[in-house]
Amino acid sequence: MKAAFPLRGLAIHPEEFDREMLEMCTRAKLNHLSLHPVGGPGAAQSLEDAIAAHMLPESRALRLEASARGIGLAYEAHALSWLLPRSLFDRHPEWFRMDERGERVREVNLCASCEEALAYVAGRMEWLARLLDVGQSRYFYWLDDAAGTPCRCPDCRRLSPSDQQMRVVNAMLTGLRRANPAAQLCYLAYGDALEPPRRVEPLPGVFLEYAPFRRDFTRPLADPDCAQNRREIGPLRDLLACFGAKGARVLEYWMDNSLYSGWKKPPKPLALAEDVMAADLELYDSLGFQEIVSFGCYLGADYRALYGDPPIERYGDLLYGVVRE
Repeated sequence: MKAAFPLRGLAIHPEEFDREMLEMCTRAKLNHLSLHPVGGPGAAQSLEDAIAAHMLPESRALRLEASARGIGLAYEAHALSWLLPRSLFDRHPEWFRMDERGERVREVNLCASCEEALAYVAGRMEWLARLLDVGQSRYFYWLDDAAGTPCRCPDCRRLSPSDQQMRVVNAMLTGLRRANPAAQLCYLAYGDALEPPRRVEPLPGVFLEYAPFRRDFTRPLADPDCAQNRREIGPLRDLLACFGAKGARVLEYWMDNSLYSGWKKPPKPLALAEDVMAADLELYDSLGFQEIVSFGCYLGADYRALYGDPPIERYGDLLYGVVRE
């Protein structure tokens, strides 16, 4: 038997977390599920909904069953608008980012140079860690999902989007460690923050999560003839040099039926691009990644009612069949 990636997972919406999903993951030899509340403009509310659902007895029962099956859990969420509620703008506009016109705006993220805002985020992060405890020490909370929106205040202007994100991640990790001294937190290399930070050092315990969202999903990431993929893979070695390969995670899109359905229901049938995924896995294996997760949203009960089981077992087979030296 060929060696498998040690961590093999899917990221699904919390409402798709049910016993049928656990059964499919067990058959596929997956050992991890990430619960991913919907992002976008409603991210704060979807995270609030996930917190409410987490408290329900049926959710606790599912978490216990996942543990009994050897399936670890985590939450992965665009959390910044929950960590710094937009309603605070009227009292503290200086906590929020400045746009290109020099005006403070309440939408999206924050001013990464405002120590009061960062302290507030750290406090809320401690609270969130306690609210969504799944018994793990590795956390996956991200900034808001918006392109082209760095803070442009005089202090932030000298920082790249990656450096601004790094400041916020460090503050979030500080808060997490008040709830869990062993906490580690991801730096999400994604979108405008795909490059590694250059001017802000990550705190010990920050690890890489690489999510090549702007890639061409029909071609292998390492395809030298695909300019789109060359841009997406370009910073990867520098990211690994910055954060290290140990504990680094890939967050891919091979199974992301929400993406392939245009983020609209009803979901479309999913055809897994096996050749692309297999080539990508060879690349990630060669770079030292040991944790592979793909978004797998829109593959819940409504998908099964329309099309039967999604190709989760085949996805698991591919993760289990990567050759290791």
